[in-house]
Amino acid sequence: MNNARYVTTDNAQVDGTQITVTAPTSGTLTDWTATMGTSLTAGQVVGRVAVQTGYLQPQVVVRAPAAGVVAVNNGVNGSFVAAGTSLAIAYDPSDVYVTARVEETEISDVKVGQQVDISVDAFPSTPLTGHVVEIKTGAAAVFSLFGQSNSTGNFQKVTQVIAVKVAIDDRQGLALVPGMNVTAKIEK
Repeated sequence: MNNARYVTTDNAQVDGTQITVTAPTSGTLTDWTATMGTSLTAGQVVGRVAVQTGYLQPQVVVRAPAAGVVAVNNGVNGSFVAAGTSLAIAYDPSDVYVTARVEETEISDVKVGQQVDISVDAFPSTPLTGHVVEIKTGAAAVFSLFGQSNSTGNFQKVTQVIAVKVAIDDRQGLALVPGMNVTAKIEK
């Protein structure tokens, strides 16, 4: 194994496009069915929000915006929700990919289309392959909720990482879920 042939990172994980189920209006959440692991179809009714308007309590339907599997459930029957509140986050298990974070000092060796050897920690005896489909245009710290600031005046340069999206060529029947740790070896 010649490491000069690869850009290798273990700062990588299985990822997927998030599908967020939100409250369409403010009110009391009822009939909530989107629990962890639940498979959703696009437009499926997953609950209702009872709107408090005087004596009447009309109910607004909560629908899944797309098909997916619930990974995070924030919905609680009987709780008050505000319009736009995230009730659940799902992902499409047939459309998972790898997000590999490559150090800025090595990113010039990474190009769209390059072959990637993928090792998923949960399945160490099953090597996968993929290819680079996207290189983000900013360092991860730029998009952080809490930006890096230096109020002490003692500047210390820190190597940044750039997110690289890797499509998985053949999942080989593995049950890959977002968050699984991965080692990615990108061929130069």
